[in-house]
Amino acid sequence: MDDQTRIELEAAAFRRLRDHLMTRTDVQNIDMMNLAGFCRNCLGRWYFEAAQERGVPLGKEEARTLFYGMPYDQWKALHQIEATPAQAEGFAQAIKAHEG
Repeated sequence: MDDQTRIELEAAAFRRLRDHLMTRTDVQNIDMMNLAGFCRNCLGRWYFEAAQERGVPLGKEEARTLFYGMPYDQWKALHQIEATPAQAEGFAQAIKAHEG
């Protein structure tokens, strides 16, 4: 496979992940963090950082919006629920394991 085809396939898979997460508003970021170590915010930040590295003018909130399908505050108000004690503990353990 040539590099251009690989890049196009990777981009298509990435867009599909982004679009999938937009439709799965029931999946909370804390659950993603606890299970996979990343969430929509991470994807937005990585996108922002990639733009910065390439000199592409893109703000943090603009990048984040690409993964929520709307401004983050709006998504949060519509879809984010308060973390359960178990979710919060899982997150604390995940962070601790990652740091140590």
